[in-house]
Amino acid sequence: MPDPSVKRDYYDVLGVAQGAGESDVKRAFRRLARELHPDVNAHDPEAEAKFKEAAEAYEVLSDPGRRERYDRYGHEGLRAGGWAPPDFGNDAFSGIFEALFGQAGFDPFGGGRAGAMQGGDAGAAVELSLVQAAAGAAVEVSYERIARCEHCSGNGAEPGTPIETCSRCGGSGQLEAVTRTPFGQMMRRAVCDRCGGDGRVAREPCARCRGVGRVAESARVSVDVPAGIEDGQRIRIAGRGHEGERGGPAGDLYVSVRVRADERFVRDGDDLVTVVDIPAPLAALGTTVEIPTLDGSEQLEIVPGTQPSSVIVLRGQGMPALRRRGSGDLRVVVNVVVPRRLSDEQRDLLEQLSSTITAENLRSDENVFQRLKRAIGG
Repeated sequence: MPDPSVKRDYYDVLGVAQGAGESDVKRAFRRLARELHPDVNAHDPEAEAKFKEAAEAYEVLSDPGRRERYDRYGHEGLRAGGWAPPDFGNDAFSGIFEALFGQAGFDPFGGGRAGAMQGGDAGAAVELSLVQAAAGAAVEVSYERIARCEHCSGNGAEPGTPIETCSRCGGSGQLEAVTRTPFGQMMRRAVCDRCGGDGRVAREPCARCRGVGRVAESARVSVDVPAGIEDGQRIRIAGRGHEGERGGPAGDLYVSVRVRADERFVRDGDDLVTVVDIPAPLAALGTTVEIPTLDGSEQLEIVPGTQPSSVIVLRGQGMPALRRRGSGDLRVVVNVVVPRRLSDEQRDLLEQLSSTITAENLRSDENVFQRLKRAIGG
């Protein structure tokens, strides 16, 4: 946190060179103002102090007279000349933003009478198996949202009691104030802090929502998860987020989907990959093995002479393509297993076999580049 008793160099605070022009100084402060404003950095307890430090630096470096005195004599020269940093309160923050960005720019404190405001988005999560993700599923999701208070129908008043004109703003929903900024005094309007800009207040606030018109509640919604969805993707459900203010529309609900790992498969886009272990003698002779698929087990023929890391492709037996036709493939990688422990009889048989194998038995139809590619898993 910046120590107010230790003044940093104003050029370092804004991140500009000593010879920077007026436009460079203003551009640097605009960037810092957006980043450091306390209203958008509620999580950072140092944000307000950093913002005040940047605003103080800008007030000095944007004024030619103050900047010249600072360049010649530093902080002591400014104090000796009678200048003191302004008191940057919330109103001053807003004045700075209005002067820098205009009413159409970034205005953290609002301005003008508050109208309908859309509610924020809500979030939820759902977990599926790979089989469910392949088939698609309708799942119930629970989540927390801000909803309209049914006790008062959202108007904030206890049923049967009147809603009156706000005495603080006279029903305009606005308050006017004169604030001091680095650019002089400025008249600005702010939303009334009593009525929240509505211009009206309940004589007797709703007992359930305490006059807010909205309450927190647990909600449930059925989510249609499309076939082929991937882990980490989100589903948007319009209008099921937090209720808007003053009659504004509700936000959206975003459901994050987690697809559990399946020990039988590795997913590669729309393709699935599985591995089958084949003893070396059976890879040479050929055999039939059982492999997993999304629809259950299936018999797969291993042709004689199948080589290690060979890939057998079953077309269309992978994951469905998300929101389009077709499916990926199931790729079966053949892992030829060499026996580690042999009985005396097995050793004798293998020795007899090895004595009969010739170069002709080992000849491959692949060239050296194809063999190398297969060996490294290409």
